[in-house]
Parts: sequence; C-alpha cells; structure tokens
Amino acid sequence: MSSVRTEKEATTTLSEALKSAKTRDADGDAVVRALKSVTEDNAPEGETIDGFHLVIDALKLNGIDTIFGLPGIPITDLTRMAQAEGLRVISFRHEQHAGNAAAAAGFLTQKPGICLTVSAPGFLNGLTALANATTNCFPMILISGSSEREIVDLQQGDYEEMDQLAIAKPLCKAAFRVLHAQDIGVGIARAIRAALSGRPGGVYLDLPAKLFAQTMEAAAGKASLIKVVDAAPRQIPAADAVNRALELLKGAKRPLILLGKGAAYAQADADIRALVEKTGIPYLPMSMAKGLLPDTHAQSASAARSYVLQEADVVVLIGARLNWLLSHGKGKTWAQEKGAKRFIQIDIAPTEIDSNVAIEAPVIGDIGSCVAALLAGIDAKWARPPAEWTGAIAERKDKNLSKMAATLAARPSPMNFHSALSVIRDQVKARPDAIVVNEGANTLDFARSIVDMYEPRKRLDVGTWGIMGIGMGFSVAAAVVTGKPVIAIEGDSAFGFSGMEVETICRYNLPVCVIVFNNNGVYRGTDVNPSGTSDVAPTVFVKNARYDKLMEAFGGVGVNATTADELQKALAEAVASGRPTLINAVIDETAGTESGRITSLNPATAKKK
Repeated sequence: MSSVRTEKEATTTLSEALKSAKTRDADGDAVVRALKSVTEDNAPEGETIDGFHLVIDALKLNGIDTIFGLPGIPITDLTRMAQAEGLRVISFRHEQHAGNAAAAAGFLTQKPGICLTVSAPGFLNGLTALANATTNCFPMILISGSSEREIVDLQQGDYEEMDQLAIAKPLCKAAFRVLHAQDIGVGIARAIRAALSGRPGGVYLDLPAKLFAQTMEAAAGKASLIKVVDAAPRQIPAADAVNRALELLKGAKRPLILLGKGAAYAQADADIRALVEKTGIPYLPMSMAKGLLPDTHAQSASAARSYVLQEADVVVLIGARLNWLLSHGKGKTWAQEKGAKRFIQIDIAPTEIDSNVAIEAPVIGDIGSCVAALLAGIDAKWARPPAEWTGAIAERKDKNLSKMAATLAARPSPMNFHSALSVIRDQVKARPDAIVVNEGANTLDFARSIVDMYEPRKRLDVGTWGIMGIGMGFSVAAAVVTGKPVIAIEGDSAFGFSGMEVETICRYNLPVCVIVFNNNGVYRGTDVNPSGTSDVAPTVFVKNARYDKLMEAFGGVGVNATTADELQKALAEAVASGRPTLINAVIDETAGTESGRITSLNPATAKKK
C-alpha cells in the first residue's frame, strides 16, 4: 500500500529512507523496512495501492513465484519490493541471460518465465532471448520499464528513449503496453494467456516508469486484478483426423515415431510412452525430447538415426517440426527416391501443417489430447511393425553401439570429446535426475549422441536456432526451478557468451557444475593466421586458458582436469556436494571439426564441395 504522492516525492522519500537504512543496518533488513515506510506506513492501512504493488500482486495471484532480471532505472525498486513481498528475484549480470533463464523456466514449468529489464539497452539485451523463446515455443514474458509515451512519441530525447513496443512486436507472439494502474491486472493477464495458449511463446509487456508511482483505491485495485483461468485450454482433435492417422499407421511397413521438444513440454509422458510401447513402433527423439523414454529403451532408434529417416515409410511427428534440423523433410536425409514419405503430424497450430512437405494425416490439437486419442485407437488387435523392419534397426543399433563403446573406452592423453563425454555419460546414468545443459559446436554434437538421458525434460540445449550463449541462463533456471543438480557441458567458445554468470551461480549458491571443453579455440585451436602478422587466427583463443580460476574468483570450486580420471573425480564431487563448480576440461586442440555437424551450412566449405 502507498499514500498518494507525486512520483518525485515518492522517489525522494525512498532515496532518503534507503540511505538511512544503509547507515543503520548492514544486514539489509532496514532496506525492506524503508520500502515499507514509503509504500505503507505513510498512509492509513488499506487506503491506496501503487503500481509497484499491483504488478507484484498480479504476478503472485497467477502463481508466479520467481523473477529473473537485472535491476536499474526504472525497475530497481520493483525488484526490491518484489523480494520483500516474497517473490524470489534472481539478478543476473546481463539481461540476455536473465531472459534465457526465464525461457528455460517456462519450458520446465509450463508457467511463463518472467524476465524484468530496464529500458532501451536493457530491453534490447532481453529481446534476443524473447525472440529465441518465441522461435522455440517457450512461454516467457519480458517486462521492461520504458520512457514516458508523450516524450517518446515526440522524440524529445528522454533518458533511454525508445519505442520498445514497436520494436518488440515483430519478434514475439504478442506485445502490450500498460499506461494506467487500473489496467495492470488486464495487461498481465493478457500476457500470461498469450504466452501459454496455443503454441507457447514470448510476450512483451511495456511498463512506462510513471506507471509505478500511480495509485488507486486499494479495494478497486484488488478488484482490478485477474486470475487467469485455463490459460492453455485443451484442444481436442477431430475424430475423423484421428481415424485417418490410425488408418495410415495401420498400413505402414516401416513406421517411425519422431518426438520433438513440444512433446517434452506437453508433459504427457505416460501416454507418449504407452503409445510407443503399445504400437511397438521405433522412435527417434530430437535432442530436447531425449528422456521421454530412456535413451536405452529397446525401441529407441537413435543409434540408427540415418537409416530410419531414410527407410521409414510412415513418420509420426509428435511436437516436432520439419525444419532445418530435420532437413525440411527433404533431400538425402529422407531418401525420397526410395519412395515418398507419408507423414502424420500432431501439432496445435494448423498453420504448421504442409510447411515443407505434404502432411497426409494432420492431427490438430494439444499434444496430450491428440496422443490420448491415438492411444485409445490402439487395441489388442493392433499389428506391431514387421520383424524385418525392427530387426534391421536392431542390427544397425548393435553395430553402431559396439563401435561407439570401443571409442568411449579409450583414454587418450590429452582427452578428446569422446573420452571426456564418456565420464559425463556415466555420471548422468548414476544421477538420472540431473539436468544437462549443452551448447557448443562439437561439444553439442558429440554430447547429444553420447550422453544418454533417462528422464523427461532433463536436457536443455540450443534449440531451433542453434544459438550459443544459452548455457549459464538455462543452468541457473534449471537449478532454481527444480532444485536438482545441473551439469552444463560447454564448448569454450559457447561458454564465452555467458561466462560472467558464474558469479550469479556462486551468489545464489546453486548446484551447478560447469564443464568447459577447452581446446583453445572455436571448433579447435589449430588455425593459423595466413597473413603472417602477429594476430592469431580469428578462431584461436588464449592457449591453455584456466577457466576454473574464474569460478574460484567468486568463491566457487575450480578444477583443472587434464585426464578422464581427474574429470570423473571432480564431476562426482561437484554433483554430490551441490557446490558451484567449474571444471576446465583440457581437450586435444586438434579434436573437433569445422562447424560441427552443420558443415554444409558453411558457405566456404560448401563451395569446396
């Protein structure tokens, strides 16, 4: 609650109270008392409420308990008040990583993750994460303070002046601006519903600075707040669509189920597993769908990926899109010359159907409802796939897994990607509840094929865009919203995008173990400057860098591991202790390939071919 006052009076009083608090009380409790004195004690109890508290109360009313952000004008006081009112406020060193954390939290919880930033540059920093969340269908709300409309619209040069709403609109699902305190409840309700309904995504909410100091009668303020009911309503598929899909599947000789991260987000784990097992159809998980069924499951076709994509005649897409990650459903990956593929696609967005190839049996609805409907049509008379198909897959799996096992057993010095990842593979097997965060080029490619996952939503990585820099933000979010140990497998280049956030990990004492695969450069550390000048090649980093010292600087545990045994010991201790840890895993600098497994997207390499 707050008394009616001008914004200038409120700011001055708050500043004076905070200065007094800092001199009186080193433990910070007086800061909270100062905030309360400004917002409560100067008015009769229950008389008025200000914009700060309306925002906080609206979030709490809708089950939001955590905010990721970075304080600064004009939202610093909002972070203080939110913390005082019981919300957990996780403050980062850069807004992009706070935004990535909010996006990951949304994926893991099915509640929109909240990222709070300052205006203009802070908003722009958060915008990358917002666009990425929208592309990956992660529910997230970016809330940014902004300059006053009357100044921005006339371009009069306000502090950090920018028309943020106009900039955000093309890059997210929806964007809203709230100008009046009585509309805060509506604005937050609309943002939550937009983020969660249909295909989830990112939403921008613009809150000008002047909004926070506005006041209204407390009872009216409370009445203006909205608790969103059924933000993501079930969308039941049409019966004829389900029957069409079942008939197509019945006639398949070489069926395949392909699981995407949308299937993991849906949290329809039991029904998805039942559909796979009752039909007997081999399945292939995309990277963030790993663990919906254990990667060691008998029907997993991951170890025969190329074969099943080429040979399958009917493919069921569950929460997966035929984008570049699946070669758009075309080309050599799918070997159309062996016969056209026939697709069944489950998706909540009808506009996604036929986006690359013809979809013969679209099933439109939420994944949980669609899978349940298909499952209901699988009876005791259902014919499992021909033994010729499942046997051919098993044969290739056995061959590839045996070959991989021999490679993983080797202990070269220095380590390579395989020997280091074999250690992580064993640790994840021992702690299947641990969450793996993964980014890089070679580090990403090798890890997703080597490190088996056993439980759903335990793997977070670069997603649809394949962007670097998600590592520390995703790690913080995973630790905060689940309380489980986090193992971040980072290429040294990828780590550089968000490495300063190890201070955030230490500040909140999070159970995160960061493993930096250090091979002295981007892809590898062996490139040479062809000009002969003293500058190193663009892809080469400082040789033998000690990333572990960065974690030690903030009070965490740093370990330099040069052998697989040292890595194993350090990782086991980190997971067991829950202490913030960074392991500098020294990798052979000649290991790795240009651009990882997407060399074909490198114009120079493609030209050579």
